[in-house]
Amino acid sequence: MRGARSAGWLGTLSLRVRLIALVALVFLLSLALGGTVACLNASLSVEREMRAAMTVARQTVEAGIADLGRARDPERELERLVGSFRGNRHVRVAFAGAESMVATPTPDAAPLDRMPGWFVRLMAVPPSRAVLPVDAGGRHYGEITIETVPHNELLEVWNEFGNGVLVLALFSVPTLLLIYLFIGHALRPLGRLAGGLARVGGGDYAVRLDGPLPPELSRLRDSFNRMTAQLAGMSTENRRLNEQLLTLQEQERSDLARDLHDEIGPFLFAINIDAAAIRRQAEAGRQAKIAADAAGIGEAVGHLQRQVKRMLGRLRPIGLAEFGLAAAIEHLVEFWRRRHADVAFRVSVSPEAESRGELIDTTVYRVIQECLSNALRHGRPGMIEIRVASERDAGGDAIVVTVRDDGGGMAGEFGLGYGLLGMGERVRAMGGALSVANDPGAGLAVTARLPLAAPVSA
Repeated sequence: MRGARSAGWLGTLSLRVRLIALVALVFLLSLALGGTVACLNASLSVEREMRAAMTVARQTVEAGIADLGRARDPERELERLVGSFRGNRHVRVAFAGAESMVATPTPDAAPLDRMPGWFVRLMAVPPSRAVLPVDAGGRHYGEITIETVPHNELLEVWNEFGNGVLVLALFSVPTLLLIYLFIGHALRPLGRLAGGLARVGGGDYAVRLDGPLPPELSRLRDSFNRMTAQLAGMSTENRRLNEQLLTLQEQERSDLARDLHDEIGPFLFAINIDAAAIRRQAEAGRQAKIAADAAGIGEAVGHLQRQVKRMLGRLRPIGLAEFGLAAAIEHLVEFWRRRHADVAFRVSVSPEAESRGELIDTTVYRVIQECLSNALRHGRPGMIEIRVASERDAGGDAIVVTVRDDGGGMAGEFGLGYGLLGMGERVRAMGGALSVANDPGAGLAVTARLPLAAPVSA
């Protein structure tokens, strides 16, 4: 829970503040590491200084004691010996005898206030002590105690440490300020990018980023511009497809309205006339005439049933859900075979390509239906080959539909009609691709590839 709260708190900080905090942390860690190393070195240096001071003081005192035997007034010489240490920064010398004499170092001034106790404990330089007896001319005068006083040396180290921290602070503050300003300048293009993304989210795909940038950000800018260009193209394509879809819908509705008007309307009118005639014949008692009019109604109803079945076949493939893809294709081919007995139809549907879902099966059927209609209307072929197979390649598993004829192909400027255009858009909406190979005078080949694992868009 504490980690989650910490992560949430960090998430509220800007990237600039995070980078400055990281740099400041590096400075603090460097200061801590440098201070630790400096303290270790300083502690060793103070210890060496104290040992040297003790050695010099001891040699001085021993030499003075040795000269006492030749002195006229040994007590005065002792006083002079102890007094020679007045002003010494590192040792305290005390004589204990008939008279007491002490030479104590004078503490240095502390520019950075007094030296804190934690620093003294950190340096850990304890004072050393030596006691020398004073014997001269067979007489014992007392003892001289020599004690090191590291205070002044530690204070000097403390002052140097404080000066170093002050210099580092004077260096760090402008450095962090400059880094803050530089990062702000460097991150300014990201603000433009965020604004551009907001505009893209609002549907404005015409936005572009420009201006000189560092190599890392220039690649990001170029990727953003390519993305917006592709989105603009996709938006234009979507508008075109919507317009084409509306056109196809209107065309289909017009065809259905025409069929209802031309095929269904007259027969319904005829049935109404025959029903009225039967009513009149029944009132007149003409039974023979009633049978003839009833037979006419039956013929009209049969024709209506055939027309409705044909229209339903246009709206939904007959037999596809009930008998499967292969049977539906065979039923479609048989429909055209009865009307074009001179055309040889070759159909091959692999078992692996069947029952791949209603959407894929319907799309396969519609592609074949449109291809057959185009070939027989415009190509005058002698042979039409239909092949549906399951294939695997680098793109994964797919259903591949190929319809090839040996007719006249598409003469003149190559272009697709509404039917194939609609099928192409339907195939692409499923993540597939539709290709048309045209050889004027030698036939046409249409190939649709429908990936099985592709996301289907409505």
